[in-house]
Amino acid sequence: MFAASTIAAKAALPEEPREGKPDPGESRSPDKPKPISTGPSQAEGIAKFACRTKYADLTAERRERLKVSVLDSLGCAISALGAPPIKACLAQAKEFGGSDGRCTLIGGGQANAVYAASYNTALVRYIDFMDSYFAKGGLCHPSDNIGAILAVSEHGDRSGKDFLTALAIAYQVETALTAAAQFMAHGFDLTTPLTYSLGAGLSRALGLDEARTAAAVEICGAAGIPLLVVRTTPISQWKGLNSSETALACVHGTFLASRGVTGPKYVIEGPNGLAQLLGRSIHVDWDREKLDCFDRLALKSYNSAVPTESAIFCMLELRKAHPFDPAEVVGIEVEVFQEAYDFTGGGKFGPKTNVHTKEDADHSLPYLLAVAALDGDVQTAQFDPRRIDKPDVQALLRKVKVKPDDAFTARYPGQVPARVTVRLEGGKSYSHDVKDYPGFPTRPFTWDESVEKFDKLVAGHGDKGLCREIKDAVRSLENIQVKELMKLLNYVKAS
Repeated sequence: MFAASTIAAKAALPEEPREGKPDPGESRSPDKPKPISTGPSQAEGIAKFACRTKYADLTAERRERLKVSVLDSLGCAISALGAPPIKACLAQAKEFGGSDGRCTLIGGGQANAVYAASYNTALVRYIDFMDSYFAKGGLCHPSDNIGAILAVSEHGDRSGKDFLTALAIAYQVETALTAAAQFMAHGFDLTTPLTYSLGAGLSRALGLDEARTAAAVEICGAAGIPLLVVRTTPISQWKGLNSSETALACVHGTFLASRGVTGPKYVIEGPNGLAQLLGRSIHVDWDREKLDCFDRLALKSYNSAVPTESAIFCMLELRKAHPFDPAEVVGIEVEVFQEAYDFTGGGKFGPKTNVHTKEDADHSLPYLLAVAALDGDVQTAQFDPRRIDKPDVQALLRKVKVKPDDAFTARYPGQVPARVTVRLEGGKSYSHDVKDYPGFPTRPFTWDESVEKFDKLVAGHGDKGLCREIKDAVRSLENIQVKELMKLLNYVKAS
């Protein structure tokens, strides 16, 4: 679907988790770190990082990567317009967000910053086609920060350069914390670090000082402990809205911090803080942190849970090399890394063959590979309920067997290996292996490839002139005001 990018990928491998280093002389349970309640806190470190970071700290290549993610996210948001859960979110925003609000609701309307942040975040996240960051034992979706920071930037009449700076800070905070702690291994949702990144990014968008930024990070962090059950079979529509609730709470909390409300200083490392709940220390050296997460950012080629991207690519490559009739398939065997198996293959998150909704389908490797084999792609059309329930894909998905491969797991997150074997009637079989996919950090999207994806996602939601203006606005964000982009997004519509 997409050619390999010309953007350099020499630093494109996800880094290993950052371990906290306890004092060798301290006495503590091996299962629980000693709480810390003296000295500079992690929240203060995040605040210091947020306040010292400048737009100039983003290299030209990383600015490009960030704008690619913004365009990608807006394509996802526009594509989601009109989906039933999104209609519910819009009704909430219009009823409680104030019709005279100063912030744009993508697709039309106005609300206050709190509800605009929530609604626009739901749009970006709902179809599950956004950017991702892989880490050992976890992952996150940094684009979850975009809707809220856009709303607050519009509220404050910020420049595009201000917005990009605040967003880059949020991306870095969320990915650094994801790399530092395995939240999902302890039952916490992957949106847990989003609370801290939003506290930092929103504060920067509002121009808060270091003390009030720290308070915002503390308030947001203490308020948000989402549970991983939202991604466990059977998966509900809340999976696609969870981050919008976090955005709503964090914008509210950050505005309170801007008015002088204080938060728990040691929200991460203190008694009963996040590290205590996880049973392990969490430490990032924020004085040394820089805006480099974009080298390890992944975008999706296929509309699916991100751990499945390489397996789908593998199936499509096999299908090209060895065209086969799906009606002759007797079995499909898939080997993947452990996280992909647990998330989407029938591991820790539950069985994946009873598939009748979009939410279960985009997190079911059996469905995704079956529909890829039948249709030759996995895009938004493959999640129409009528497609999901067709007899051909329902029969074929039950022939898919998924298993984890220890050697593949050892190569994650630097690679996302997958092997697909298709067995046909008469004894013939074909097998194919991949180690990544178009959009993975080793093969990042160019601007032109992102435009191609955007155009497909927004088809039917606005005329070509409007869509071109949106692309041009994102391309030149550092030279315009955020309200100029939002004015354009007001005119897109549900198809």
